[in-house]
Amino acid sequence: MKIERLAGTDSRLYERVAPLVMNPEVLKQNNNYPFKTSDGYVWFVALDDEGKVRGFMPVEIRKDNVVINNYYVEGDDADVLGGLIDSVWKEFGENYAVRAVVHLRHAGVFAKKRFDVTKEWTLYKKMQKTHGNKEKAKRV
Repeated sequence: MKIERLAGTDSRLYERVAPLVMNPEVLKQNNNYPFKTSDGYVWFVALDDEGKVRGFMPVEIRKDNVVINNYYVEGDDADVLGGLIDSVWKEFGENYAVRAVVHLRHAGVFAKKRFDVTKEWTLYKKMQKTHGNKEKAKRV
């Protein structure tokens, strides 16, 4: 598996994820919440050996943290999800708090990656992982 990092408005991002973000089954898996992006996002896209998208994780860069929200993993594959989480942590974890709005079915994977629950809702958990000196997130 390869993880590709793409800016939120990169044309390659649209080529990679458009068939998924507009797919009714993918939207249903995301509780019918739409996926969004802008120049304030970085996307991590998991590709298999044939170049097929197996999952993606948009990360919003905020003033003093980054937020994972509205991600997708084909078949809820824990290895793909774990790889995406690791890529986000490698990029941002040394300097910023990494927050995530996590589907309940994925909370165990995030917990194994040392994320702590900060809030619980009916369908989601808000989780966070921090390390080192927290600086303001830089837009990419």
